[in-house]
Amino acid sequence: MEVQTPKIVLALDIGLKRIGVAKAIQNIALPLPPILRKNRNQAAKEISQLLLDSKANVLVVGIPMQKRDSALTDEDSLATMQKRIRHFVGLLTIPPHLEVIFLDESFSSFEALQKLEDKKSRKKAHSKDGSLDSLAALVILERYLINFDRIPQSNSKDENNDKQSTRN
Repeated sequence: MEVQTPKIVLALDIGLKRIGVAKAIQNIALPLPPILRKNRNQAAKEISQLLLDSKANVLVVGIPMQKRDSALTDEDSLATMQKRIRHFVGLLTIPPHLEVIFLDESFSSFEALQKLEDKKSRKKAHSKDGSLDSLAALVILERYLINFDRIPQSNSKDENNDKQSTRN
């Protein structure tokens, strides 16, 4: 009888100041403490270590696919944010077995806020401790688990990692 390795999925909501993190083991998803960015190298090192320690099989990275009305200025265009996120992922030390998937993160922070029932929780989420970022990562992770986890994984070619793919 073969022992099956549990499927472990990590999700990231990458921001300029904080990185939200969530983890699912056997489709049970929980937010993890966020990574507070001092600089991109420090953040990449912490995420790379998390990837190793967690023994994740899949990394789901939130990437914006839709521009919100006034959320992005001309300086921070949708394409610029996508480029920054892909560049950051390129800085990570990614284990060879890990599949990297880019998934639409549009409105994940808004959805995370809507899930919080009381005003006290919403106020705390707006603080700069990163809790909202990890809740947004949890939303991204739940989207992956609901919509894509049952689909056979594709091996799309990408310049950063031959196991990266983008899903809407």
